[in-house]
Amino acid sequence: MTFAPLPPFGALPVPSGVDVVGLPARVGTLSAFHATPDGDSRGTLLIVPGFTGSKEDFRDFLPLLAARGWNAWAYSQRGQADSAAPAGVAAYALDAFAFDAVEVAGLVGDGRPVHLLGHSFGGVVARAAAIASPASFLSLTMLCSGPHGWPGRHEDTTATVAESGSIGLWYRDNPQTRGLADDALTPELAFLRLRAARTASDNLLAGAEILRSEEDTTEALRATGLPVLVAHGEHDDKWPIAAQRDMAERLGARYSVLAGGAHSPQLEAPEATLAALDAFLGAPGS
Repeated sequence: MTFAPLPPFGALPVPSGVDVVGLPARVGTLSAFHATPDGDSRGTLLIVPGFTGSKEDFRDFLPLLAARGWNAWAYSQRGQADSAAPAGVAAYALDAFAFDAVEVAGLVGDGRPVHLLGHSFGGVVARAAAIASPASFLSLTMLCSGPHGWPGRHEDTTATVAESGSIGLWYRDNPQTRGLADDALTPELAFLRLRAARTASDNLLAGAEILRSEEDTTEALRATGLPVLVAHGEHDDKWPIAAQRDMAERLGARYSVLAGGAHSPQLEAPEATLAALDAFLGAPGS
């Protein structure tokens, strides 16, 4: 299937070999990055980004995957960056996010099952998608993502967004950028501020509530029979490492601690992340 090209979101350069396309989902157009291997494809991998994130979190990682032979995709979820952003918190229920993941998998896989990776909150979405439609996927990777939420998580985020919107959350954490023009910032900071401004406040309010309240669905995931990799940076400080390790044990999953990585090991330790992921995806039965 051929998808319409989209302009890049923001001023950061798109790596060579990565296309920006629009995926025609039921919710509206979801923006995606796509990196195609030069030779024969070893399979398709779809990446779901995390809370406050977007496809751009994987812009430099997709070419590494393609160089290993993987047909690699990352998309911005509903309400993130330049993807469709329906109005109302109710439009961002976990079931809706998961529906998008299943639908996107069908599009990029052209009706065939694909490998699925979810990062942080994207792992919560990916797990829900795998449970809802296991036939859509060949495997699941939970990257820096745990088994359930906990009370009090992101309550400060909810309060800030409710009062001053998504850009208010950015300025809370980055007050030194207030009032500065883009050209007074580094390109990365300018991009991140733009993304914060364009992220739907309803997405953040709903996502924060999911991260507080999601129940443990580890046994339901295990019942799908899908091969699972649980991986995190050795310095991950956003999800309790003990909980991720326990989840892997209960799933009978492959478990990998990524040396040098923190909560975004595809950025902090890309080679270690690539090696763990490539070994898992290329294993028999994955």
